[in-house]
Amino acid sequence: MPRHETLTPEQMTPEQRQVVDNVTAGPRGSATRGPFMAWLPSPKFADLAQALGAQTRFGSSLPAKHYEIAILMVAQQWRAQFEWYAHAQLARNAGISQGIIDAIHRGEKPKTMDAQEEAIWQFARELLQTQRVSEPTFARAKELFGQNGVVDLVGVMGYYGLVSMTLNVFQVPLPEGEKLPFKE
Repeated sequence: MPRHETLTPEQMTPEQRQVVDNVTAGPRGSATRGPFMAWLPSPKFADLAQALGAQTRFGSSLPAKHYEIAILMVAQQWRAQFEWYAHAQLARNAGISQGIIDAIHRGEKPKTMDAQEEAIWQFARELLQTQRVSEPTFARAKELFGQNGVVDLVGVMGYYGLVSMTLNVFQVPLPEGEKLPFKE
């Protein structure tokens, strides 16, 4: 059972309705899934967070194939059920192989990756496991994605860390009938 209320438009303050309108008008198209309803009691925070999320995902210099690997790495680290559920499908749609998705789910290094996928995976693994990135890993990411790409990679990981924490704390459920990706 979620630890947040799902408000009807009639129950929302004007500020909360504006947040929902902003999310709905943006590239996501809906504010009813994910962290948005959990954030709504703090409308200023919710609006800033949803705008950051739109930028990290839809305004990134990284292609979807790359930022989705980073998002899956974060979801696996946090064992964020809803995040994994949503982004495993988005990763497949972005062209990430099922073998890579399955290996990340198990917390293992995928056996077959191209150079860019491997650079994203290595960067994310180091950052999540050690809270640092080694000089060789940083240099490789910068070489492949540029300084802007490295900033975007850190940004997407940070944002989805926030999302994963929100989903876990507020126990945001999967859609009816969907199986939990991680054992509780």
